[in-house]
Amino acid sequence: MSEPTILSVLDLAMVPENHTPADAFHNSSDLAQHTEKLGYKRYWLAEHHNMEGIASTATVVLIGHIASKTSQIRVGSGGIMLPNHAPLVVAEQFGTLATLYPERIDLGLGRAPGTDQLTAMALNRDQRAVMDFGSKINELQTYFSASNKTAPVRAIPGEGLDIPIWILGSSTDSAYLAAEKGLPYAFASHFAPAQLMQALSIYRQNFRPSKQLAKPYVLACVNVIATETDREAEFLSTSFKRLFLGIITGKRQKMQPPLDPETHPMDPLEEAALQQMIYYSFIGGREKVQAEINRFIEKTGVDELMVTTPVYDHAKRVDSYRILSELEIG
Repeated sequence: MSEPTILSVLDLAMVPENHTPADAFHNSSDLAQHTEKLGYKRYWLAEHHNMEGIASTATVVLIGHIASKTSQIRVGSGGIMLPNHAPLVVAEQFGTLATLYPERIDLGLGRAPGTDQLTAMALNRDQRAVMDFGSKINELQTYFSASNKTAPVRAIPGEGLDIPIWILGSSTDSAYLAAEKGLPYAFASHFAPAQLMQALSIYRQNFRPSKQLAKPYVLACVNVIATETDREAEFLSTSFKRLFLGIITGKRQKMQPPLDPETHPMDPLEEAALQQMIYYSFIGGREKVQAEINRFIEKTGVDELMVTTPVYDHAKRVDSYRILSELEIG
């Protein structure tokens, strides 16, 4: 019998309609505490900017908050958008986190802006840094290395600490980079499913062992809404689907309360476009979710499944993670 697949959490610190960022932060710490008790391995937060419905802008600050409210679960970034930041600052920030919370901090790195182009400019994002993503990672690794202690520029704290670095991606470019550097690879299949299988194949075929990692390690992020009945899950998923449809159409808004899908059907063309984006979403009762996730794991061979559960009601969100933890996954 195979080992159960490792389960982890991705939290976007969503701010639903009629709620505030303070509510989102309270819900995040509550979810982290619950999922820690349920045995989830990681709790990652993602850097986004200029989005009314997402409060994880100051990702490093929020990681520290969540780590302070928990005791065992690993907390990290899914991810820090490295071209938005100087590598030295990232090294100092995560060095501080890893000093405060030893052996509990992960550093996932992405190259996208995590926002629109105007906001990226307001962040003083260096457009060249996108092309230099690999070299910026090298610089960051240098600051973390014990051998950097004689260099004129040092990260203190940070120097000599064992902070796992992950490469995040939604395309094949990131797969080549993660393989070349011998780093674990996390794929954003929860919103970019199209290149998942190709990216995983590239990563595994081109992987070079490193000091951090001896063999390929893959994490895939998926959407999961697990309830006691298929009908309830479909009802809860209407909030999530309308949220993602707003991203596709450019009409972004906070997550809205769910609607009866029978009395509020989606436009067939819009739903077809949406389904391409959320292809790896597992929505239903226990039996349906377990079967579909296990087929996904068998197909992809992922080592770890990171789950995001975008539902309006926080209690239902927590309950979905509980139900998932009780299933036979892997």
